[in-house]
Amino acid sequence: MFIATLLTNPETPVLDRATVESLRNAWGGGDAHWLDPGVAAEFPLESLPANLWEVWAGLQPLRVDLAVQPAANRRKRLLIADMDSTMIQQECIDELADEAGVGAYVAGITARAMNGELDFESALRERVGLLKDLPEATIARVIRDRITLMPGGRALLATMRANGAHAALVSGGFTAFTASIAQTLGFDEHRANTLLVADGKLTGQVAEPILGKQAKLDALLAITARLGLTPEDAIAVGDGANDLAMLNRAGAGVALHAKPAVAAQCSLRVNHGDLTALLYLQGYTREEFVA
Repeated sequence: MFIATLLTNPETPVLDRATVESLRNAWGGGDAHWLDPGVAAEFPLESLPANLWEVWAGLQPLRVDLAVQPAANRRKRLLIADMDSTMIQQECIDELADEAGVGAYVAGITARAMNGELDFESALRERVGLLKDLPEATIARVIRDRITLMPGGRALLATMRANGAHAALVSGGFTAFTASIAQTLGFDEHRANTLLVADGKLTGQVAEPILGKQAKLDALLAITARLGLTPEDAIAVGDGANDLAMLNRAGAGVALHAKPAVAAQCSLRVNHGDLTALLYLQGYTREEFVA
């Protein structure tokens, strides 16, 4: 048995009953259930539709996301999340680079690395090298003035944790940022890279080994093992190429506003919804959200 979920951005609730019912009828699905009127609905299916991605593409211009997944074990006991452009709306290293006067150049490298065009570890070393001599105090100022949370993050964390889930923030960014974001949103733990500092300034180096694509997968495996869970009990979310191994191993791997090359390799893609999409994909109704 499978569940088909249609959803959109809660700020622009454009999902209508006609769209849901026409797809349900076309696919021979069971009765539709509205998780949030205008925002999210679901219905059961006996099998995976052969034309899933054709229908998915047809719904994209309507600003509607579509996901089909197994009905069993939908409510997950672990949330493992990327940070940059996932739990927050920025790339931290790009913001630091802007303060250092090399913002545009570094942003270009970041975009290519996140799209899988560059080796993540090498690209990170190069970008961090350009931050040499930036005052360490800049980090706190960037967090205060430049970093904004991705919509829906607080509800996602609060709701999953209230229902017994563990939450881990696993980033290819930096601990100076993950510590702040983890505390703000209520993550149980966080992992990231460490910027090296001497005499109050960044040295232009990052502590080895670098937390990259393999390290994110290793984190998923280690955390689930420690908690007595399996990777199938986890929902993972990210947007970059370095998230792919983690996303594809988790029971539910969600590509959120992901780079096209990344989204193409994921079966759960959210291009229009916010982070509450992860709750709808687990079958939570709006009334079950924890403020």
